[in-house]
Parts: sequence; C-alpha cells; structure tokens
Amino acid sequence: MGKEKHEEDPGSVKYHVKKILSGWQKDLAGKRVIDFPAGTGVTSGILRDLGAIPVAFDLFPEYFQAEGLTCTRTDIRSGIPVDNGFADAIVCQEGIEHFSDQYQAFREFNRVLKPEGILLMTTPNYSSLRSRVSYLLSESERYNRHMPPNEIDSIWMASPEISDEIYFGHIFLIGIQKLRVLARVAGFRINKIYMADYKFSSFIYFPIFYPFIVVSNLIAYHKNLRKHKGPRRDQVREAYREILRIALDPRILTGGILMVEFQKEASVSEMHRKLRSRDVGFVFT
Repeated sequence: MGKEKHEEDPGSVKYHVKKILSGWQKDLAGKRVIDFPAGTGVTSGILRDLGAIPVAFDLFPEYFQAEGLTCTRTDIRSGIPVDNGFADAIVCQEGIEHFSDQYQAFREFNRVLKPEGILLMTTPNYSSLRSRVSYLLSESERYNRHMPPNEIDSIWMASPEISDEIYFGHIFLIGIQKLRVLARVAGFRINKIYMADYKFSSFIYFPIFYPFIVVSNLIAYHKNLRKHKGPRRDQVREAYREILRIALDPRILTGGILMVEFQKEASVSEMHRKLRSRDVGFVFT
C-alpha cells in the first residue's frame, strides 16, 4: 500500500521518478541500474518492473522492503562495492543532500558507470525562490516549519545493534549551479533538467524578484565574459551561457523538486586533463 501511495502521489518524488524511468523503458531492458540510496526499495521495484536489473545499496538496508530483491549496506564515503564500469545507469534519489563529500560521490558514480552511462539525480530544489527566501529569513530549509540544521533534527541514527553509522539529514542541500560544477569536474554533462512539485509561494515571489535576477545575472555574465579574450573565448562563452540559462530558468525558480539527468562524458582523470590543458581549457558541451 505504501509503495502504491508513493507511486500515485504527484507530491512524491517517486511518482516523478517513475514517470521518467517509464519513458526510458526501451533503453532499460536488461540493463544494470544502481539504486543508491535505495531506501525502502520502491524505485528498485519500479526498475525491475520496467525490465532493468536493479542493484540496490543503502546505508541502512534493513529498511529495504522490495520483495525478491536484496540491498547491500554501503556508505558512499567508502565507495560502492562494484567494479569499474559496472552499471549502465544510476538513480540517486534524494541522496546528494545527505552526502558530506558531494564531489567524491560524483567521482564514485563516474567510476562505476560505463562510458556514456546515465546518472539520474533528484534533490529538494534549493535553487527555488521559496528556498532562497527561506534561507534569507532563517537559514532554514523551510522558514516557519523547520529549524536551521541542528543536532536534534538533522542527525538520524539507527539503534546501536543495527548500525553505528550517522545519516545526515538535509545538512548538505545544494543548488543547481553547484550541482552542475561538481558534476562537470567529475566528468558529467547535463542532458536534461526535469522539474516538478511547483510551489505557490515561489510563484508569488517570481514577479517580484525575477527582474532583479535577470539584470544581476546578465551583468555578471558580460563582466566575466570580457575577462576572457584569448583563444578559449568561444568555449568560455558556451559554459557561461549554460550557467546563465540555468540561472534564468523559471522552472528552476519555482519548482520544488530538482531532477537532473547527467551523462558520463569522460573519466575523472580525462576531465582533469582537459581542465588543466591550456589549449583545451574549459571545454563545456
């Protein structure tokens, strides 16, 4: 019953993840897809029903309930216990905001993915106007509803007989721009950004703040572009335009759930060589 409720509730991230995965059904058949963190196993069950081979990992696998499937205890800080290039795709659903080393998580996702593999990542949309105003007022995820991150509400621990691990709450919430750059340096590019669960309060703020957002970002774009006059100017302009498009996207400013489809473009070492290269420089595609 719980599974069905999640899958049918438009306010649940699992509902929207299922819609995305259902659209990929032809490409998922027979493919190994890592579900991490797997939670109760709802998404692993969806992947199995779509013909994929789900491989589930979680810090607390004792809560995994998908019938006929297993879940392996895994801490992202220690790495995912599979070989390099093991998976065709990864679903990281509501996980990145709990990871203390988010760049290392992207590096590990890159390692376990095959070339051109897909990473579908979802997280609360910390780039929305609602979240920005909340942070301004109380440095909280949701003003008037949640206290700022703290040791009472933001640290989750299983009973000692189960695990000594600490599961951090939404301490490491991250916006789309930082998410993008960490992914980029780790060898990923953004294929598509999906948005869902639009918030009424963000729509109220939108006409008030959007003109200032446009002007501020355009000024920053042109100022920074003028600093680059060498042979890499076209590549820098391409990167800055992507950043600007993201900054001005009304969907991102009003949506409650951020869902990003990344694609592995290069290994981490290959991407680092590109970034170090004076000739290649900031090559963003």
